[in-house]
Amino acid sequence: QVQLVESGGGLVQAGGSLRLSCAVSGRTFGIYAMGWFRQAPGKEREFVAAERWSVGIIVYADSVKGRFAVSGDSARNTVYLQMNNLKSEDTAIYYCALGTHPTYLSDYAGYDYWGQGTQVTVSS
Repeated sequence: QVQLVESGGGLVQAGGSLRLSCAVSGRTFGIYAMGWFRQAPGKEREFVAAERWSVGIIVYADSVKGRFAVSGDSARNTVYLQMNNLKSEDTAIYYCALGTHPTYLSDYAGYDYWGQGTQVTVSS
């Protein structure tokens, strides 16, 4: 059974940084993509960033480009989302997701497994 466990969320002041982690267990092969999405209160889930696994293609939402960075540690089966220069509009629950088949990296419907989410709150 695939499990994704996020950690690293918290409360930070605007301009600060956080690094989210997503530990993957149960499946370490046949991964097509790893994605990060977020959902703010009253809003739909939105794409943040994703990596086409083992190919090195990474895409970012325009709203986070230049501030957020995705990386992975295959030895630890963990992916990270480094978030810098955080803004109040980044406040949301952040989810990591794993996709096993070809899909648009920004389409949350294309991912098969999801973590429980971690809260990020940015105070202005």
